[in-house]
Amino acid sequence: MEFTHPTVIDPTGRDIHGEAARIRERGPVTPVELPHGVPAWAVSSAPLLKRLLTDPRVSKDARRHWHRWLDGEVSPDWPLYTWVAVRNMFTAYGTEHKRLRTLVSKAFTARRTAALRPRIEEITAALLDRVAKAGAGGGADGHAVDLREEFCYPLPIQVIGELLGLPEELGPELRAVVDGVFHTSADAAEVADTYARFYAVLGELVAVKRAAPGDDLTSALIAAREEESGTRLSEQELLDTLMLMISAGHETTVNLLDNAVHALLTHPDQLAHVRGGRASWDDVIEETLRAEAPVASLPLRYAVEDLPLGELGGPEGSVIRKGEAILAAYAAAGRDPEQHGPDAGTFDVTRAVKDHLAFGYGVHHCLGAPLGRLEARVALPALFERFPGLTLAVPADELRPVDSFISHGHRSLPVLTG
Repeated sequence: MEFTHPTVIDPTGRDIHGEAARIRERGPVTPVELPHGVPAWAVSSAPLLKRLLTDPRVSKDARRHWHRWLDGEVSPDWPLYTWVAVRNMFTAYGTEHKRLRTLVSKAFTARRTAALRPRIEEITAALLDRVAKAGAGGGADGHAVDLREEFCYPLPIQVIGELLGLPEELGPELRAVVDGVFHTSADAAEVADTYARFYAVLGELVAVKRAAPGDDLTSALIAAREEESGTRLSEQELLDTLMLMISAGHETTVNLLDNAVHALLTHPDQLAHVRGGRASWDDVIEETLRAEAPVASLPLRYAVEDLPLGELGGPEGSVIRKGEAILAAYAAAGRDPEQHGPDAGTFDVTRAVKDHLAFGYGVHHCLGAPLGRLEARVALPALFERFPGLTLAVPADELRPVDSFISHGHRSLPVLTG
């Protein structure tokens, strides 16, 4: 294959689903152009993407396997630089990925996640009280409340903050820099500022936990040791692992909650299925993850060697060449008719098959997926039970997407509590 007539990815993410549909129309794998003219292959076929995500000939390590990085063509002012330059399990390959994931898994255990449920319930209840207070008055329907700002955002950021043992005073700065990481149309100055500020916050967090370790994930990551080699995370790996867990640990859940609420309020028949017992809240969560993937596209993977796609069920004769970049187009794959049928673009909580790739697949499947699902299982039923008359405060077509082609959600979600 050759990079001819690529689809230019809109860095502002103004039309995630429209762009995803255009990518799918060009075939299961198609050339795209990322910010600053960087070429990649977007994979929108769910079956092909699943095979590539588990193929050992596909890497996430730019330093070893991306020819543009090896040729010195990737600079720190690129809006996606943080996504490929960090040193953690997200960008690791082979034995190095196994080592890093093992160390993180020792700290981020299923027991630690499950133990968070009572605290998530407490935070949810407190936030719902805040929403109720903000929405009171203003006539029969009350005041409009930005549910993303008052509920969808603070819940996961508070949970991940407490999980990591983050001092409360660092919270506002942390939020600002995470927003910057997902701002894919940022200019060079903003990229550099975000990178520097993020490391400053993380360095302060690590210093606090080294001085006074606690029963939190940061302290556990500092102490984690790989059994076979006896090694710990290096200082850079520790900081970049914390960056990964903070960014991935809250942004995806913010969008999951935001998109689930939006989908149910714009599809009252689907909400009726849940209230009538014909579908569960788990059905809502999985259908939201499929049809409204919180991460629309995830950069980047790289071909370790030439990849004949015909061997993987893709187009015969098509080859992704060694060193070329691959973009996992999750929003496009979630609505792939080949996988989900001709109604793949329809939000349907009664859909029999809930198979999706929203949390990735294979060795890089998101470690935080159980926590994201747990937060949604607590938050969504509590929200709709507390506010059975919840409605959007503006027409749905007036909502604006977040400024990102990676993060898929709304800048605000104004509602009336009823």
